[in-house]
Amino acid sequence: MASVGASLSRNVDRESTKSVVRYVRVSAHKARPVLNQIRNLSVARAEEILAFSERSVSEVISNCLNSAIANAGNNNGIPREELFVSECFADEGPTLKRFRPRARGRATSIFKRTCHLTVVVSRYTEEEIESLQAHAELKGHRNNFEAGEELVEEDQSKEAKSKKKKSRSSKEEVLEEEVLEEEAEEALEEEVLEEEAVEEEVLEEEVLEEQNEKEAN
Repeated sequence: MASVGASLSRNVDRESTKSVVRYVRVSAHKARPVLNQIRNLSVARAEEILAFSERSVSEVISNCLNSAIANAGNNNGIPREELFVSECFADEGPTLKRFRPRARGRATSIFKRTCHLTVVVSRYTEEEIESLQAHAELKGHRNNFEAGEELVEEDQSKEAKSKKKKSRSSKEEVLEEEVLEEEAEEALEEEVLEEEAVEEEVLEEEVLEEQNEKEAN
């Protein structure tokens, strides 16, 4: 949008509408930087810049721009989508002179500056409108393509996560089986040891009985 607006020719006859705000209580020096930011831009882009500007004069300029857009729509029947800021400038207004008391009975002068703001909106030509529409379509396709790439990346990441979860679950199942097998082997070993201990006790008892019988004889 900015590149198209920057190459606009002033020699082309355009339908223009202007709005003027007089006696704004701000100096022209402070208003001109804001006006330079919106010059040759589309109306929508200029409104965005003014809405997020930190300077207090941007609110007055925004009202002036909205007035010019309304004049173009009501008087000339131009839709706002086909408008751009062709001219915008700030002229110096009358200066209000005031005085401030100082030490030792002195007084210093204070100059309260004013300015007159003018915003002119003009209509794009058909060729410029077509180029802007083509640029918007390309931008939309790029955004859709980027969104599609993001979706593909998300799907890939989800698949990778699911695979990791499956591998983790399979590993956990294998570990659980190994633990169960080890527990079963330990239980068998304990049973064998208990049986051997019982057999040893039985043999000891038999040996003692035989010794007792021999002593008795």
